Amino acid sequence: MKRNSNESELFSAYHTYLQLEKSLSPRSVEAYSDDLNKLFAYLRVVGKKPEDAALDDLQEMIAGLHETGISPRSQARIVSGIKSFYRFLSLENYIDKDPAELLESPKIGLKLPAFLTVMEINSIIGSIDRSLPEGQRNCAILETLYSCGLRVSELIGLRFSDLYLDEGFIKVEGKGRKQRLVPVSPVAVKEINLYLQDRNLIPVKRGYEDVLFLSRRGTSLSRIMIFHIIKVQTELAGIRKSVSPHTFRHSFATHLLEGGANLRAIQQMLGHEKIATTEIYTHLDRDFLRSEILEHHPRNKSLHQ
Repeated sequence: MKRNSNESELFSAYHTYLQLEKSLSPRSVEAYSDDLNKLFAYLRVVGKKPEDAALDDLQEMIAGLHETGISPRSQARIVSGIKSFYRFLSLENYIDKDPAELLESPKIGLKLPAFLTVMEINSIIGSIDRSLPEGQRNCAILETLYSCGLRVSELIGLRFSDLYLDEGFIKVEGKGRKQRLVPVSPVAVKEINLYLQDRNLIPVKRGYEDVLFLSRRGTSLSRIMIFHIIKVQTELAGIRKSVSPHTFRHSFATHLLEGGANLRAIQQMLGHEKIATTEIYTHLDRDFLRSEILEHHPRNKSLHQ
């Protein structure tokens, strides 16, 4: 049986539900609350209470958002908020039937991260001035990012005790504090070993003795500092793409895939829990893909025999 309510009561009850039962962060609660305010504002215009809204009303609202130029991604987020609100109303018996159950989100195109060619990566690393105090360190950082496909948080978290350079591996702590062993290239091993000679001359602050990549002050590097290093070297290399630490990670996966690496192996090296996450890296250049098929498909081979 439906419960009687008003806008203020519904807003307060839903807010409490998000905080206590869903355990959402303050930022997420704020985003959902903003979606709810948009819904309430629209329903006031059409003269309906939230609990009396029908699917047609909600579809008209979303169509209106589209007309105002709100991006499909933002529309989808608002739809998600509306569906969450009506699920709550249904659970708490404010409504008998959920009008948002069949409400569809706009289709969002998959945005693939940018990636660099091998030549561009060589240009960026080659633009580093090794005569500068931090030059060798920056070479080792970029080689490690590209060689191992690390997240920026994983890179700045690397420790001496994570290095197994003689065996060609490093131990990485990824999301959820899950650890994995990642192969490291001979080039990256060489650059790290050269950097270690410079690192021995840095006065290290207490508590940072085991940190691999250090700032001039003898402390850990920040994420912002890694972004800054990449930005400076990208500009010096004359590359106009927007390049970040993740661009190196994406390039690592893309180049492995183009070289014939197994998707499962790439998944393990990247530390992805699900193979579906890794599949974003399967965007191959059309010409490359075509040439691979022409070269390796048995039907094409038979034509040239």
